Amino acid sequence: MNIVLIGYRGVGKSSVGKKLAFRLQRRFVDTDILLEEHQQALVSEIVKSHGWEHFRKMEKGIIKELAGQDHLVIAAGGGAVLDPENVSAFKKNGMIVWLTADGQVLQKRMAGDSRTVGQRPSLTGKGTLEELEEVMASRAPFYEGAMEVQLDTSAMSVEAVVNSMFSILRERNVI
Repeated sequence: MNIVLIGYRGVGKSSVGKKLAFRLQRRFVDTDILLEEHQQALVSEIVKSHGWEHFRKMEKGIIKELAGQDHLVIAAGGGAVLDPENVSAFKKNGMIVWLTADGQVLQKRMAGDSRTVGQRPSLTGKGTLEELEEVMASRAPFYEGAMEVQLDTSAMSVEAVVNSMFSILRERNVI
């Protein structure tokens, strides 16, 4: 069974995913990074050159590929849950965990993350906090519908989130 981390940019999917995978002795995969490797271009370049629809199509292929594997910790792109087929693919062989955080916390984290600042395309063309709140509100029902577990990372260190995840996985006999 895979462990799939979903949520908005900056919630800690990659940071938590890497440490959780190490602790569980599993392979960690970030769908955005895998897609960039396959396309030999950054997400922002793919979206700029080909548009969001093309990006989502490529993302869907990556998700289908990963969902057929086992014992992975997967950090899904923030918008992956917008496609019900992606959610179904993840659920076939995975437990989906929705990592959340307060908008102010996310804004601070994103401002300090060179990958987010320099390489992630705007989703709405609005200011960071306005975009963040708008997109989080529109995606919340999708995250909620996909998840089996929700963890608020706002006031938690990466290590604390990993420890919480580990406890939850044990309780549910996933590990």
